[in-house]
Amino acid sequence: MLPLLISSQIREADAFTIANEPIASIDLMERAAKAFVGWFINHFPDKKQTIAVYCGTGNNGGDGLAIARMLKDHSYQHIDIKIARFSDKSSDDFTTNLRRLVPSGISITEINKGEDLPKENSHIIIGALLGTGLNKPLSGDFELLVKYLNSLQKTVVSVDVPAGLFSEGEVDPSATVLKSDLVITFQQPKISFLLPESGPNIKCWEAVNISINEGFIHSLNSPYQLVEEKDIRRRLIPRHRFSNKGTYGHALIVAGQPETMGAALLCSSACVHTGAGLTTACIPQSGLTALNSFMPEIMAIVRKEKEQPEIDWTKFNVIAVGPGLGKDEDALALFTLILKEYNKPIVIDADALNLLAAHTELWKHVPEGSILTPHVKEFDRLFGEHKTWWQRLQTGRQKAKEHKVYIVLKNDYTITITPEEKLFFNSTSNSAMASGGMGDILTGILAALLAQNYTPEDTCIIGNYIHGKAGDELALPNRMNVVLPGRLMAQLPVTMAKLLA
Repeated sequence: MLPLLISSQIREADAFTIANEPIASIDLMERAAKAFVGWFINHFPDKKQTIAVYCGTGNNGGDGLAIARMLKDHSYQHIDIKIARFSDKSSDDFTTNLRRLVPSGISITEINKGEDLPKENSHIIIGALLGTGLNKPLSGDFELLVKYLNSLQKTVVSVDVPAGLFSEGEVDPSATVLKSDLVITFQQPKISFLLPESGPNIKCWEAVNISINEGFIHSLNSPYQLVEEKDIRRRLIPRHRFSNKGTYGHALIVAGQPETMGAALLCSSACVHTGAGLTTACIPQSGLTALNSFMPEIMAIVRKEKEQPEIDWTKFNVIAVGPGLGKDEDALALFTLILKEYNKPIVIDADALNLLAAHTELWKHVPEGSILTPHVKEFDRLFGEHKTWWQRLQTGRQKAKEHKVYIVLKNDYTITITPEEKLFFNSTSNSAMASGGMGDILTGILAALLAQNYTPEDTCIIGNYIHGKAGDELALPNRMNVVLPGRLMAQLPVTMAKLLA
């Protein structure tokens, strides 16, 4: 896992590295600038393009000055620097880098408080105005400058963090932020990069290693973690010879109405493709032909209108409930029956989440270790309206702990929130997967993993990863603009085999 640090921890890690490597802070800045430039020159190889580096007078601005000097050393021919002198203060490392820059001959323009902003004709803007220490929205001269840069519609590359964006905490959607085509950030992404509110301000980011002491970073025990492929390879359990269908568990999928059988079919089929030994779908009578035609490997328990199905609960290692189930009286009665009769962890999705939100007395029957899979609107129905994603993370931590459940909060970087208040950000998936039915696939994956006796935590971490990874393997090399759930479902065994290789 890659720990994700809040800004105070970033400063602690820098200070520890400086004191214990040991390394002077100016040399750590030099290392960071070198890592930035190494990535930059590989992706912007045209050395004749004009580049303007906008610097504040703190350490982020010091990074910018060092970057400009190194780009000149790499034969970039047209570089100029604009220094935003909106404060009488400057950091020691900024001052040192400014002195080092003088022999390079790079043009330097200072922008003082209240002055007209200089005309900008450069092709590329490197933003090094403000770093991770920002704790209030931009205002005054900085806000005017950033608004001006945004109006130019240039290619913008930000150093470590876009000016105006907090590393963590609540992001005001109306706040002014330097809109960046690319952020080259140091050591690990900032938590805010992984939340949807960063979308309008960051097209993509790249984290470059600057050798901050990793042992110290892990010792900080950040509750925020980014899942990496190596974590999945460690957790996935290979299938062994002499195993059989009983080895891999029996999952029950309670889903579907006559009008929404697609959800039941996708969820059940994903469960089969992810390796459950046996999968049974509890579906309405009218869906039986569709199920048998779509995938005969799935068994069925038929639901009749106004009647509860007879189910031997002891047969099943896991139950997933909700996709396409509906919210009528029959659905409520069945969901209530499951919660009262089944005491192992269950996967609760879609309509079952909405039933739980509408009938909060059911919370006391939700088994410990269960997995809830809300998208943002379902999350807010469950736990109240939220203005920001940071608020949702904090509510999720509280509610997961209170109810002893796992919350899979779905977005581009789907977040698993545990009863121990840990938050695991998934690192796979892509926009081609934004298609109806993808959530049903994820529910089936989670059910299959629980059936195979993975812990709820590992189920969430692995399930989110392979769901997104299968989508990546289809969309990225094949340049697919849309990946349909059925296609992704069939990719799951292939993806898992690669990760087990």
